[in-house]
Formats: sequence, structure tokens, C-alpha cells
Amino acid sequence: MIQQPAYLKKGDKIAIVCPASKLPQSIDGAIAIFKSWGLEVETGQTVSAEHHQFAGDDALRTQDLQHYLDDPDIKAIIAGRGGYGTIRIIDELDFTAFAANPKWIVGFSDITVLLSHIFASFGIQSIHAQMPYTFDEAMPESLESLRKALFGEKIEYNYKAITQSKDRSPSALVANRLGQASGILIGGNLTLLVMVEGSQSEMDYTDKILFIEDVGEREVSIDRMMRMLKRSGKLAKLKGLIVGAFNEIKEEKIPFGQSPEEIIWEIVKEYDYPVCFNFPVGHIEDNRAMVVGSEVTLSITNDGINIKSLHHK
Repeated sequence: MIQQPAYLKKGDKIAIVCPASKLPQSIDGAIAIFKSWGLEVETGQTVSAEHHQFAGDDALRTQDLQHYLDDPDIKAIIAGRGGYGTIRIIDELDFTAFAANPKWIVGFSDITVLLSHIFASFGIQSIHAQMPYTFDEAMPESLESLRKALFGEKIEYNYKAITQSKDRSPSALVANRLGQASGILIGGNLTLLVMVEGSQSEMDYTDKILFIEDVGEREVSIDRMMRMLKRSGKLAKLKGLIVGAFNEIKEEKIPFGQSPEEIIWEIVKEYDYPVCFNFPVGHIEDNRAMVVGSEVTLSITNDGINIKSLHHK
């Protein structure tokens, strides 16, 4: 059974913590935005802590997140940033109080570990969206999508289809596969989804609509991870695939010969479910909120792509 945390309302208190990497800059601007939404904001010790590249050592990051998981007055927990480190503390956390009284957890990138874990283990929804560290560069549309997700307003995304070019270079985007689908939305950062495979944090892909994104990877790594998901049988069981941004790709000494989009298409082209590329989700300015565990409809036509979430009041 899927559990949906209570939507926020003005006057609610939220907490910002850093379960992974340390914050290299102030997040005062993000805090001001949350307050403009009518929310009270509390910051954890990890927001200002540092231990090498982490926001405090593993013990502090565990303690900080645990405190807010257990605090009934906190209605949402926002990860300050991603980076690396959530997988180091996930098994030390006690989700008993959280599971009994779910609250929204928000983040992306490395926070995929946490989002995947709470859905796989407890069936609790979460929000894959911009984090305070990325607020300064974020497009207004992406921040507004987070606000709507938190407050339970209707979420619907429309964007134009990518047309197939006759003279397509290896770096060009491939065309979408037309079709309609409805189902439960899962996904996140491809690397982290693969990293939790075989653990209790691994989500069930059967009959799901999957969204994926990544940053700073090599094409060979993307190929390896996608083929791992295929060999495990997960990609064959999907109802639809939403491909977000795969940016800041590391250059190969010997060119791989395929763009990330071409790699993904080659691996899933034998299936018959709808597939769309270039969706605004990932390490980009227009990183739209995606409610993991929510029911969505996906429609891909020659005119464009429509993704509608049934997550709203």
C-alpha cells in the first residue's frame, strides 16, 4: 500500500539537512523562498558542518537526519544538496517513527538513495526536485513545481517532441517512441538506482513508469548501467520510460560513438512502451518536481509529451 504524506499548509515547519556532501555556499536565498511560501524553516547541524567532503562525519549526518525523521512537528525534510554520502548512513537510520507518521522528503542526485529506500521499504512517496544548493540557478518553473508538489496542487508537464534529424550526429537526441501509459512513477539518478540494486532500498520496477537522469558520467558507464538494468529484467517490465538530462558527459580518450540518448534507445528499442527524451529533470536549471510513488499518465504524440500527476488535493 502506497502512503502519501500530508500536504503542507502555510505555517508548517520544515527542516533542511545535508545527508551527503557539505554545502560550499550560503542557502539563505532558498530559505527566504521557503518562507515566502508561508513555511517555517529549521536548519540542522549538518547545514554548517563539514568533515572532509561531507556535511559532518557519518555519525553527525545520521543523528541530524534521524532527529527530523522523529520530530512530529517537522512536516517535510529538504536535503540541502546531494554529492555523495547518503548510502553510507542509510542502514543506520531508524524509520519507525517516520513510517508511522510519514512526511515529505525532498532531494535529487545522491538523495535518490533515500527516496528509493523509503518507497521500496515502506511504500512512502517522496519528491525528486530542486534542493537549496541549486535554488540560486533554478528556473522559476522548477521551483514552482516543487511548491505545487509540497502543497498538493495539480502537476502537469507539457513539452515538444524531439524530431528525428536526417543528419543526426552522435551527440544528437533521438526521437521519442509514441504511446500512452499510466502507472506508478519511480526513478532518480541512474548511478544511484544501480548502486542500491540487490539491497532493501531497491524499488520494484514492474509496471512502473521510470524516469532517469545523470551527470558527469562517461558514455561507457551509462551503457554499462543500462545494460545491467536490462540483464536484471527490470527494463522489460516497465510501462514507460522518461529520459531526463544526461549532461556534463566526460570525454572518452577513444570516442564511444553514441550519445547517452542513443545508448538508452538501443537498449530499450525492442520493447513496446512509450519512451521520451529531453524531459526537464536532472542536474539542470529546469529540474521539475517528480513525486516518486505517485500515479501518473504519460502521453507521447507527434505534437508533444504530456505527463500528468494524479498527486494533488
